[in-house]
Amino acid sequence: MRYNLPKINLILIAISFLVIVIGFALMVGEPSGATYNPDIFSVRRIHVGPMMALLGFVMMIGAILFKKK
Repeated sequence: MRYNLPKINLILIAISFLVIVIGFALMVGEPSGATYNPDIFSVRRIHVGPMMALLGFVMMIGAILFKKK
């Protein structure tokens, strides 16, 4: 089967997809139910996770546009 992107682009796309999944996994946690749970405002959930996901999306754009010299 022939792909439109070279193998290196597909590998970079897979890596960036994993970074996106890790970012979303960092945002997961226990919900704040009937009682107040201060963990919903943790640094991991509101800073690290979204920044990892954003980095993954930026990497995805770079992986698609990457051209070997």
